[in-house]
Amino acid sequence: MGPVSSSWSFNKFFALVCVVFAISGEFVAGYYRPGPWRYAHATFYGDETGSETMGGACGYGNLFNSGYGLSTAALSTTLFKDGYGCGQCFQITCSKSPHCYYGKSTVVTATNLCPPNWYQDSNNGGWCNPPRTHFDMAKPAFMKLANWKAGIIPVAYRRVPCQRSGGMRFQFQGNSYWLLVFVMNVGGAGDIKSMAVKGSRTNWISMSHNWGASYQAFSSLYGQSLSFRVTSYTTGETVYAWNVAPANWNAGMTYKSTANFR
Repeated sequence: MGPVSSSWSFNKFFALVCVVFAISGEFVAGYYRPGPWRYAHATFYGDETGSETMGGACGYGNLFNSGYGLSTAALSTTLFKDGYGCGQCFQITCSKSPHCYYGKSTVVTATNLCPPNWYQDSNNGGWCNPPRTHFDMAKPAFMKLANWKAGIIPVAYRRVPCQRSGGMRFQFQGNSYWLLVFVMNVGGAGDIKSMAVKGSRTNWISMSHNWGASYQAFSSLYGQSLSFRVTSYTTGETVYAWNVAPANWNAGMTYKSTANFR
């Protein structure tokens, strides 16, 4: 193929590329870049096994099965953003504490909410009270940064791309008239602003945000293969995941796509 004619605009060429990816069943958005460094504090919850970190407000369930493991954190309300912070990835390093392991950092995924504790002062126990920016980390993740006996440490952090293997995963709940979908293994910025579902016999149907990383559609979709349109909360980019679930899909199952953010 020769060079693109100058009569073609960049927008037309980009649109053609989008169509090619859409036909192939995957649309890969632009690469998400790390954000600026900021300052906060971090604590930990649970023990070395991480058993108390399973589940959580984002709805990812067993974090080993979901692919997140023990590199996770609960976010204060300021960062959690009513669930739109679910799935975001943060690089964290200990800062200005005698308990720090200097030169060490770790990357965690937001999987839970650290709720406010209004019975405690924000600077003495109420670490997650708004407007504080705070990470309540799984203990194994915290122990990569500092001696756990410190309890609380000052940290530097920044948003980073979520490095995921494979495509997004869609866990189905609900029934034939109410589809509730938890979205996991999201790459790039890691978060979701909005979703839509398309049955093999329907147009695109907008899904409403339920809680955490889940979205719902009140439509009769059983007996149809399903595709999803996913838009990032941070970047506004959209990825199409075509034919994710077969026509005989069932609640309680997780379906994998090839599409993801980068």
